[in-house]
Amino acid sequence: MRTSNPFLSRWGGGRDTGRAAARADRPVGAAVGGRPANNPDYLTNPYARTDRTDRADRAGSTAVTMDDIVVRTATTLGTVVLTAVLAWLLLPVDEANLGRSYGLATGAALVAFVLAMIQSFRRTASPALILGYAAFEGVFLGVLSSTISTYLAPGVVVQAVLGTFAVSAGVLIAYRMRWIRVTQRFAGFVGAAATGFVLLLVADLLFSAFGAGDGLGFHSGGLGIVFGLVGVVLGAAFLALDFKQVEDAVAYGAPREEAWLAAFGLTTTLVWIYLEVLRVLSLFNSNN
Repeated sequence: MRTSNPFLSRWGGGRDTGRAAARADRPVGAAVGGRPANNPDYLTNPYARTDRTDRADRAGSTAVTMDDIVVRTATTLGTVVLTAVLAWLLLPVDEANLGRSYGLATGAALVAFVLAMIQSFRRTASPALILGYAAFEGVFLGVLSSTISTYLAPGVVVQAVLGTFAVSAGVLIAYRMRWIRVTQRFAGFVGAAATGFVLLLVADLLFSAFGAGDGLGFHSGGLGIVFGLVGVVLGAAFLALDFKQVEDAVAYGAPREEAWLAAFGLTTTLVWIYLEVLRVLSLFNSNN
């Protein structure tokens, strides 16, 4: 399976050739990785290979387990939370320190973005890059959350955290109950919707930066709330794709070191959901 999450898109990226070779020896309609090969609505799995070379390669490595993924995800998310709390405490957003805190938060966000992009284009996981991303992302989230809680909507951060947990739990339950079916069609729709969402967000920022007031209106008022809810739904869809990625990796014996990629993808998705929930709640409180 190749997920639509841009930060997990290269998971197993070097295995496509072998999978294609394995398919070449099969008749049309034969099952590959437990799924019909001629059905375009099924997601294929880069670990579902049956050739002898692949089995020999796996024999020398340890397969990933759910415990591996849980531990590394907890480590990555814990780094985000720890640095966010430290940033909240050590980088106050009062008038005397506002400029410095904003400057450090902006710099941290840019560094986190660069580290995330570097990792997303690597074929292998780098724990240093992933934890570095988590640390700098936490600094940005800490200052942003402190600012919103201080000046816009006191108490909204706790609500946003609870909302993120609620969305994540809901998606997990729906995925486990198979109410959400992650297919090729689902992944394509989510990817297209996310592309449009990001393009609209960029256009809104550009219009706002060049003197168009509220830009396209996506960061204020009722339209901003609707736009934020769309972002939450997209984050939930990406989370379902992440769950599918994790499930397939464990089922097909992905190398153990790639548990870090699962942690990375889950963390980026949860950060997305938190930011969109925070946006919706902040706008809702400010409108009231």
